[in-house]
Amino acid sequence: MTTKEEILKAFHFRHATKEFDPSKTIPDDDFEFILETGRLSPSTFSTEPWRFVVVQNERLLNKIKDVSYGAASKLPEASHFVIILARTPLDMRYDSAYLKEQQARDVPEEYLARRLEILEEFQRNDFKLLDHDRFLTDWSIKQTYIALANMLTVAAQIGIDSCPIEGFDSEKMNRLLDEEGLLEDGRFTISVMAAFGYRKKEPGPKTRRPFDDVVKWYN
Repeated sequence: MTTKEEILKAFHFRHATKEFDPSKTIPDDDFEFILETGRLSPSTFSTEPWRFVVVQNERLLNKIKDVSYGAASKLPEASHFVIILARTPLDMRYDSAYLKEQQARDVPEEYLARRLEILEEFQRNDFKLLDHDRFLTDWSIKQTYIALANMLTVAAQIGIDSCPIEGFDSEKMNRLLDEEGLLEDGRFTISVMAAFGYRKKEPGPKTRRPFDDVVKWYN
């Protein structure tokens, strides 16, 4: 069993790696393990609104460097590069074919109609997600960060470095990915990217705000 000390050690080990060692490659089984923890991550109403695109095509990687200042310093030195896509309102509305299929997988048939009613209530009234298409997109994107966090953490637990990347022009990235046929006619949009590999040099000490400033107990 993994101990609490081992888990905390992984959190201290993990840092946003700025420079990767290009001579080191992550073994296939280790990277598939990282991706699997993303796939198994939790999502609201079991929507699973993510897709993980592992980019190995050098032509596309070079195009990404041109429109993403955050990725430029990581490519091609990183061992693996992942674009995390989020589903758009075409799939994330309560009445979409995708969500109906997802809910049917998650609940018995006799409860499906009620489950969809609850999902509509949640989107329409609880979180007001139907007031603007951007709200549904943002809801989808937020959930992809759960999967991202899990992948970054488990990578650290097995000694693999990573760097989440938000440094890009989202419109340009979406145009690029659409040209590559990766957005499925508007059903996906870019959420975030991440590079994985092995650090080129050791980072400085981790700094965070004090525990008592971050955690407040209300009794």
